[in-house]
Formats: sequence, C-alpha cells, structure tokens
Amino acid sequence: MQPWQKNHTFSSEFIILGFGDLAEVKILFFGLFLIMLLVTLAGHTIVVLVTLIDSCLQTPMYFFLRNLSTIEICYTLVIVPNMLPIFLSRSQQMPFLGCALQMHLFIALGGAECFLLLAMAHDCFVAICSSLRYTLTVTRALALCLQLLTLACLGGFALSLTLTVLIFLLPFCRSHEINHFFCDIPAMLLLACSDTRANEIAVFLVCMLILLIPFLLILFSYGFIIAAILRIHSAEGRSKAFSTCAGHLLVSLLHYGCAIFIYSRPKSCYTPEQDKIVSLVYTNVTPCSTL
Repeated sequence: MQPWQKNHTFSSEFIILGFGDLAEVKILFFGLFLIMLLVTLAGHTIVVLVTLIDSCLQTPMYFFLRNLSTIEICYTLVIVPNMLPIFLSRSQQMPFLGCALQMHLFIALGGAECFLLLAMAHDCFVAICSSLRYTLTVTRALALCLQLLTLACLGGFALSLTLTVLIFLLPFCRSHEINHFFCDIPAMLLLACSDTRANEIAVFLVCMLILLIPFLLILFSYGFIIAAILRIHSAEGRSKAFSTCAGHLLVSLLHYGCAIFIYSRPKSCYTPEQDKIVSLVYTNVTPCSTL
C-alpha cells in the first residue's frame, strides 16, 4: 500500500488536543485571546484602509506596512479562530485535508511575512543610510516594492506547498492525536510511523531559506542602520530615526526568534508543552504587536 493510501486509511481525521493541562484557566485564556484576536483584526484592517485612502502615505514604508497588515490578518485567521474553541473543550477534530490546508497556509503566510520583513529592513536601511537617494527614487521604489512583494508571496507559497506535500505523504498510522493547538510541523512529524530524517532535513533547509538567512541579513542591515543613526548629530533626528525602525526590529526578533526555536531543532528535541507556549507568542502576540 502506498503512503498516501495509508494516510487516507488511517488518518482521515486528526484530533487536536490543545491545552488539556490548563483546565482551570481555560475560560480566562479564551477571553484573553479572543480580545487579542479582535484587536489584531480591527487594528490591521484600519492600517490597510488608512494607508490605501491617504494619498500622503503612498511611500514604500507604508506600502510594506499595508501588506504586512494584510498578511497578519490572513495569518491570524488561519490559526486563532480554530484555536479558540479548544479552550472550551478537551479537543477538536480536524479533517485530514483541513489539517494539510491549515499547515500550507500557515507556512506560506509565515514565509511571505519573513521575506516581507527582510524587504522592510532593506527599505529602512536605504531610508536612513541613503536618505537623499531614497527621496529621489520613491516612484521607482514603489514599482520595486511590488516586485519584492510578489517574490515574497510566491516564495512563501512555493516552499510551503513543497514542505506540506512532503509532510502529508508520511504514513500517520501511529496516532491521530496532535499534541498542539494547530497542525504544526514538529507535532505532525511526531505522529509518523516511518523514518522522517529526510523530512527533517527538508524542514531544516526551508528553515534556512525562510528564517535563518533573512534573519541574518536583517541583523546585518540593522548593524549599518544603528551605525548611521549614531552619526546623526541632532538628538531629535536620532530619536526620529530610531523610532522609525525600532518597531520593525522588535517584530523581527519576536517572529524570527520564536520560529527559529521551533523549526530548526530535530524531532528528538520536540517538547510539546514548551512549543505550544512559544507558538502562542508568534501566532497571537506577534500579530498584535505589529500594530
């Protein structure tokens, strides 16, 4: 029997276990994350509308900010609405194809966000380190921004599709119970009843392309940005330049830091309870912190 046939036979449905060990505070967490969801959706929707309507905000920085907010809205809707009911019940059933679709969209949107954060770091670098050139080439830069956005989305979705197919071709005959609050890669690999070393290598390679390399480039860019800010003589100018990029740097550290911690480790290092807490940060806190 082929692997995909085994999957269909044994794993037509998964059970998301969620937070079984938080029985006493589940209602509290449900309320907290529901509020965060509403704030995230409302805040990012306002950002998208304002940056679309206001003609003064048609610059590369606000172009990237608008599209980052759009990605954050989609990213949040893929995970959080399915996560919230788990706080009110012991577990949740997830169809096989629904689980695969959730993983694909989650990785694709997360990958697109990683590439977009890299593009935003480059934009910040040019704006601060070559401010005159930046001002003179805004129109041309907007066309380049559109190309960068297209590449970010295509890159994220292509890598995600490849990885999702590799994961879901595995035979999940050991168990149907996913010890997580969504269909995440490490939790799915743990269910496989065959050798997953090739899949783990594929995950690490994708992690290198989506997470490690962009994160190092962002840190490299911020090294030059901080050096340029320190050369500004005016205290007001330094403060303005720093405030422009500080939020982006914080979001990058949260997003990349949590994701690298989760996905760069081998399956043998997977710790469900610890990973769920870290995943809560980058699926709920990070989207809210970008406002």
